Amino acid sequence: MSTNQKASSSGLKKSIGLFEATLLVVGIVIGSGIFYKPTAVLTAMPAPGMALLIWVVGGALTMAGALTMAEIGSAIPKTGGLYVYLKELFGERWAFLFGWVQVLVYYPGLSAALAVILATQTTSFIPLTPMQQKLLAAFYMIFIMLVNLLSTKFATRFSSVFTIGKLLPIAVIILVGIIAGNQHAFGPFLPAESANVSMASGFSAALLGVLFGYEGWIAVSNLSGELKSPRKDYPKAIFLGISIITIAYIGMNIGIMNTMNMNQIIHSEKIASDTAVVLFGTFGEKLIAAGILVSIIGCLSGFLMSSGRIPYAMAEDDMIPFKQFFGKIDERANTPMNSIVFITVLAVLYIFSGTYDTLTNLSVFVTWMFLIIGMMGIFVLRKKRPELLQNSDYRVPLYPVVPIIGIIGALYVVFSTLISGAIMAIYGVGVTLIGIPVYEYLRRHHHHDIHFKTPKAPHPQH
Repeated sequence: MSTNQKASSSGLKKSIGLFEATLLVVGIVIGSGIFYKPTAVLTAMPAPGMALLIWVVGGALTMAGALTMAEIGSAIPKTGGLYVYLKELFGERWAFLFGWVQVLVYYPGLSAALAVILATQTTSFIPLTPMQQKLLAAFYMIFIMLVNLLSTKFATRFSSVFTIGKLLPIAVIILVGIIAGNQHAFGPFLPAESANVSMASGFSAALLGVLFGYEGWIAVSNLSGELKSPRKDYPKAIFLGISIITIAYIGMNIGIMNTMNMNQIIHSEKIASDTAVVLFGTFGEKLIAAGILVSIIGCLSGFLMSSGRIPYAMAEDDMIPFKQFFGKIDERANTPMNSIVFITVLAVLYIFSGTYDTLTNLSVFVTWMFLIIGMMGIFVLRKKRPELLQNSDYRVPLYPVVPIIGIIGALYVVFSTLISGAIMAIYGVGVTLIGIPVYEYLRRHHHHDIHFKTPKAPHPQH
């Protein structure tokens, strides 16, 4: 057995290379949003030049946060990602609360939402009743689960193929839109007075939408313990992946703006499809519909692969009930099979209960809060845990400026979400806080076969 094939410290083999890791970043982030978001952004900020600049700003803020987390990931190259970083840098309680929300709400809720969008998109080809759409969404969920259970290597290749597939229609719109389009309306950086839009509020709403479009890259960190060379490849995969995403988003907007005028974009419900119709006729609409299907399948596959690593990592740390169940690995397939099945079953239940939208909305807010804590961990890492950096060559550039920029971007999302959806945000915090007595109960009563490990070093508790 070669070094690359040896099991990682977590028990899962190191089977993911840089190319696959980069495509996982792209695949998880780019879902259906790129095919619809340009309308929302231009509606909030009806000035093409400023709208494009906001996509650039969103990419820069995302890159700052991602490069910050990459240093932590390079120093702590373990399966579980942000959950593990929180445990190492802030203690078990913070890690448990993050894992609690991710396992019970965020991953199954967002997986259910993706499956429902996938089923809804299928109606572009086949008419379906609402119940048929739910059944099809459940089928998609189970199918993607089976893909992941076959083997990590197969699931990674499956996601890679679908990621490349989703980039093709995007690339076609970018290239043909730029070459064949005749609008060239990229100039205005300020909305016209007739638009009756406040510059400050318009910029704020557009940036929030853009940042949500870039959301999801942290999920790839869950697999960092399975990268062949995690200390080197994780930072590279993050940088290359977000660079590709930013180019795709900006290019897609340029292609659309050069094909459709402002009024058409703002009043379009399916802007990518409408753009493709102008460029390629009715064939274009089918092309984009198929592209969206491919895009969401790739996104869901990578997302489910990543999500199964959280309950598995918690089981490895004895921080979840029934740890023998969640910690089970299929040695042949090299997958945490029970963890993936558990997330899938919850997702199917959420599909039929119709609660996935609510769960997703409240847990996204909480995830961004933990992301802020995670980014702040770089200061703890540098000052209090420098020994973790000894085997890592990567350092975030322009420290501490880049981490501060990343934290500011995440804080912006949290406060904007709190203002626009305060009740949902409060629910999200409430669900998280319910985890505290659960954590204390498990820790004190050694519930079933669970016992909590005492950290080797006294980590700071905040």
